Amino acid sequence: MGQNPFKFTAMPDDLLKYKIGITLIPGIGSISAKKLIAYCGSIEAVFKEKKKALLKIPGIGESLAESVINQKVLGLAEKEIEFINRYEINYHFYLDEDYPARLKNCEDGPIILFCKGKTNFNQAKVLSIVGTRSATDYGKECCNKLTDDLKARNHQVLIVSGLAYGVDICAHRAALRNGFETVAVLGHGLATLYPSVHKATAMEITKQGALVTDFVSDMEPDRNNFVKRNRIIAGLADATLVVESGVKGGALITADIAGSYNRDVMAFPGRLNDTYSRGCNWLIKTNKAAMIETVEDLEYLLGWDTPGTQKSAVQTELFPEISLDEKQIIEILREAGELPIDLICVQAEMPMSKISAMLLNLEFAGLIRSLPGKMYRLAR
Repeated sequence: MGQNPFKFTAMPDDLLKYKIGITLIPGIGSISAKKLIAYCGSIEAVFKEKKKALLKIPGIGESLAESVINQKVLGLAEKEIEFINRYEINYHFYLDEDYPARLKNCEDGPIILFCKGKTNFNQAKVLSIVGTRSATDYGKECCNKLTDDLKARNHQVLIVSGLAYGVDICAHRAALRNGFETVAVLGHGLATLYPSVHKATAMEITKQGALVTDFVSDMEPDRNNFVKRNRIIAGLADATLVVESGVKGGALITADIAGSYNRDVMAFPGRLNDTYSRGCNWLIKTNKAAMIETVEDLEYLLGWDTPGTQKSAVQTELFPEISLDEKQIIEILREAGELPIDLICVQAEMPMSKISAMLLNLEFAGLIRSLPGKMYRLAR
């Protein structure tokens, strides 16, 4: 028999109870937890800090300070560690190297992610697909055709969704059918599976992707939890695609969050009187989403070249009007492939204001391409 690529190996982590414990402190969310860790110097130091010192941290009042110094959450965290070891759960702390890079750029990204299964969150192409739980045949057809076409054009894409009825489960099944890895972000802990009718698909996902949540194992499905998990669906991906949606719903919330993260948002258009196209049409009409009809539209919007095709390399000699500093930026990107703007500033040893202006000029000249998350690469 071949080796199991998803074999679980328990890794010693003396700090794990603190990493989990901080998420269990009442009144402490992701942003506050990161602030505490930054001010105290480490995750362990948070639980060893004195109340007087905690009160000096901006945003930490009497009640929150009292919650922090109360050590009861560490006992709950130890029980969670037992669950993790028993059921072979992987975890990713936001300061660890294996934490999803795209999610790390989100201010309210989760402190810790629990995963059943294993995937590379940092793949070159990650797409979130969301939509109504009452998907029509039109919506399912759009979802299936886009995924099939991505496969036909040799893309390797990680598909992210929420395992819900309708568009979500259609996206997961289309990904599995086409051999793509897929991530299902849950609105509850891993001791539960909702909806239970998707159990068979969920088991397939653990072998070709992962079930992901930032909730501890005994957290039950709750409406507010599903709203909260939408930030993870948006944050894990380069772009969020809304397939079908009414004028209200979780898909529009996810699209709004993706926009706040400076990620691309796209939507399929629909007929004017179709209930579950009104949300998509509204996103397009208000310029909150780009309209797509085909896989070629998606490729163009995201700058995804079709594998197997190669455009001619940029020849800077043909553009004598660019400055020496701009040529330096091109050489930096040619060597690195892709870089965020802050690292370009570091390597070029120039201020952000100057780099931003030059990047804009180079983009107008067609020499570079801007990507989601303030990333840049050559337009090759």
